[in-house]
Amino acid sequence: MGPEMASAARAGAVAPQTTSRPLRVWQQAALERYEDSSPKDFLVTATPGAGKTTFALTLAARLLQRREVARVIVVCPTDHLRLQWADAADRLGIVLDPGLTNAVGPVRAGTQGYVTTYAQVAGKPMLHAARATAVKTLVILDEVHHAGDGLSWGEAIEEAYGFAARRLCLTGTPFRTKPDERIPFVRYEEDGFEGDSADGAGLVSRADYTYGYKEALADNVVRPVVFAAYTGTARWRNSAGEVVAASLSEAGTRSVEMAAWRTALDPKGQWVPHVIAAMDDRITHLREEGGMPDAAGLILASDQDDARAYAKIVRRVTGKAPELILSDDPKASKKIERFATGSARIAVCVRMISEGVDVPRAAVLAWMTSYRTPLFFAQAVGRVVRSRASHETATVFLPAVRPLLGLAASMEKERNHVMPPPKAQDPEALDLDPLPPKEREAVGLKQWEALEADARFAHVLHGGTAHTGSDGGVAVAPEDEDFLGIPGLLTAEQTASLLARRDDELRLRIAQRVHDDDTGELPLVEDHPDEDDAGRSWRDAAELRREVNRLVARVAAKTSRPHGVVHTELRKSVPGPPSASASVEVLRARRERLRTML
Repeated sequence: MGPEMASAARAGAVAPQTTSRPLRVWQQAALERYEDSSPKDFLVTATPGAGKTTFALTLAARLLQRREVARVIVVCPTDHLRLQWADAADRLGIVLDPGLTNAVGPVRAGTQGYVTTYAQVAGKPMLHAARATAVKTLVILDEVHHAGDGLSWGEAIEEAYGFAARRLCLTGTPFRTKPDERIPFVRYEEDGFEGDSADGAGLVSRADYTYGYKEALADNVVRPVVFAAYTGTARWRNSAGEVVAASLSEAGTRSVEMAAWRTALDPKGQWVPHVIAAMDDRITHLREEGGMPDAAGLILASDQDDARAYAKIVRRVTGKAPELILSDDPKASKKIERFATGSARIAVCVRMISEGVDVPRAAVLAWMTSYRTPLFFAQAVGRVVRSRASHETATVFLPAVRPLLGLAASMEKERNHVMPPPKAQDPEALDLDPLPPKEREAVGLKQWEALEADARFAHVLHGGTAHTGSDGGVAVAPEDEDFLGIPGLLTAEQTASLLARRDDELRLRIAQRVHDDDTGELPLVEDHPDEDDAGRSWRDAAELRREVNRLVARVAAKTSRPHGVVHTELRKSVPGPPSASASVEVLRARRERLRTML
């Protein structure tokens, strides 16, 4: 028996546990559909927050128990999601290693598989192919649309997993693909999309099981969403040196709208601090009166420079430091975990928290980014819709520009199929035609310079219709304010009236705070001591490897011998593979042996 087979046999000796929480109706139905045919390939499209991870790992546990597979490999978009998948697997008794690198050949002993990323697979597809075919393997491709981010990634997963025993593909929303860029293991059908087809997409993914937002809302699996749009007047200088002013919601042309949007998002203007103050007010209301004492908010920035600037604005406007989460920060995963389980009010981030990252207490989102694709919008809004109780709602603050209003209206349309809103008089429909993709600036050519932008509440978007709450005839009793955003309890006009009144109340507070002490650098969140990583099997192994290396260094220093010599003697004393591939039991034995040498 080879090392891969032996490793799989040892891992298989530990039977996975069944989930301690009852499966949701859709998860059970999807499992039954899968088991009816036991297919080689299976695609599940489930709205963000519905529980795709639990479904996939429950299926994996069943296949492992029945010995239909002996290994599970999860491929996900980011390094942080590797940790999230490994933790979720541990809760079901499946040991998946999130730290296995391309430099380590075999799958580590004592595990039932590992979690990797699309980028890592693209680095050495044949290595992953060897791991996936050494034993019968279930490959879970999380957010499989990422395989279309580059042709090399799609080719890599086909090369790596083309001969795997089973493949399960997951995505949060149907995705379109160009005919010559099909993603492997996904079935397609002709795309009937009648909107802007500038991207040339001609095929749409066809799922074997679909669970949409409207079904999840009806089942109380996700929260209902209130979209609060904020307009404002932006002033900028164009490439000809002319100063231009335009309203976000009333821009005459698409190019002017885009320039106004970008100017509004500039940290030097007043649009950003105003919306951050409105967001903070909403979080306070949820914590003190809305039954969510741990409610939190997310701010999505376009890039890291904007994220840093927004974090300083949060500190000035709210008086509290946010969690700043940047992809190149080695402590980013720690910060996400700390924010998810802690009490911080706001996190500022770019893209890494917008897809798949699980922060159930986040109920407010501020859209301060120029991203506007349907897939990204659905995934980002999905970060604040995961339901924990039936009374919880989500609020999304966004610029009042047509591309975002169109995306928000599509979610509202689905919602109203389940829960029609109360009647409103004389609604005024919006022009929701999508804008073309944003054109990039030519290298070295300055197309515009942001000068200033203000902000004011525009409307609540409900059912594709704007409700401004400005007629003065819609009263909201104080005892009804707790029901902000719950469809059927407050009309859209009442919700808009309430937000408009709060928006007016914020103006004095913003004016007082945003200009106070605006000199020098303000501190952000202090670094916290690292949390104890013990307690989970894959975390135990990672910590043990670090401890063994520290002890080897101490022994080498004490005996004046090279580290390599100490490692060689250690492997003779405690036989087994190198530490990078060794099991927890072998690592513990080596640790004890090293301690006797000191």
